[in-house]
Amino acid sequence: MKNRNWLRENTFHHSKFKDIGQLVRKKDRKQVAISLCLPTLNEEKTIAKQIVIMKSELMTRYPLLDEIVVVDSGSTDNTCEVAAEYGANVYAANDILPSLPVFKGKGENLWKALYVAKGDIIVYLDADITNIHHRFAYALLGPLLTFDHIKYVKAFYDRPLAGDDQRVRPTGGGRVTELVTRPMFSLFYPELTQILQPLSGEYAACREILEAIPFPIGYGIETSMIMDIYDKWGMDVMAQVDLDKRVHRNQDTKALGKMAFVIMKTFLKRIENYGMVEIRQNVYNELIQYQKVPGHYQKDTFHIEGHERPPIIEIPEYRLKYNISDD
Repeated sequence: MKNRNWLRENTFHHSKFKDIGQLVRKKDRKQVAISLCLPTLNEEKTIAKQIVIMKSELMTRYPLLDEIVVVDSGSTDNTCEVAAEYGANVYAANDILPSLPVFKGKGENLWKALYVAKGDIIVYLDADITNIHHRFAYALLGPLLTFDHIKYVKAFYDRPLAGDDQRVRPTGGGRVTELVTRPMFSLFYPELTQILQPLSGEYAACREILEAIPFPIGYGIETSMIMDIYDKWGMDVMAQVDLDKRVHRNQDTKALGKMAFVIMKTFLKRIENYGMVEIRQNVYNELIQYQKVPGHYQKDTFHIEGHERPPIIEIPEYRLKYNISDD
């Protein structure tokens, strides 16, 4: 296995970066701006606390973040109103780059955030974390501000399993990682198994990395991002940070099946594009599941188109906004 020392050398605990004042000084020396970006869809129960904590600790108390950006997929609750009230810059995904075809998905929000955010470094956090703490942002920034060669930082943590009954079990989260992503990495990229939670929704990266890779619009974004960064720059530009524990509402098995289906499609597309395998038959776009209803089993079909956004640096509007020449 290549990069066999990566786990030891590129894995950190959040406590290593607890001196936030020192991080601010490193940020000032590097002369970079930092944006925190939250993709949302009906997150009114958690978004206010997330913004309040990040703003008070990492903007008011310590000037580590320069802005908090919310990109919303069309929430039907009060997510956008609450986020704006508490000081975030709120955007509807459909209003960003309106000349492009409209898609909906988490990856779409992350990609469009690159257009509206001003940071040289982007921190992405899911908006449904119930045990939110400002370490979720500053610890991800630590390796980027401390080491010049690190350009992408992934979070990992214990993942208690929180169900609809409101009881929290101490383990059991991260099921798709262990049942799908890690087995596939083991088959084709054993070195990537050192990334302990490849599907975590918390990561930070330099803009130069994010703008140069494509973004699947849906669940496949975290898997594709790791694979594309590895393909272009190798593992040395990546690191991971232990954030201790993350609590959020977990999905049921059927919903996880949809997530797994999209991730597998994304993975197969990547390894085929890289010339690692040749797929000689059609790979279908429908996941077929069944549910028991009175008297029979009902077929439930989940269809995906598999859309991807190209590297945003290829988009003329982006190049114009960020003064990127065509030379």
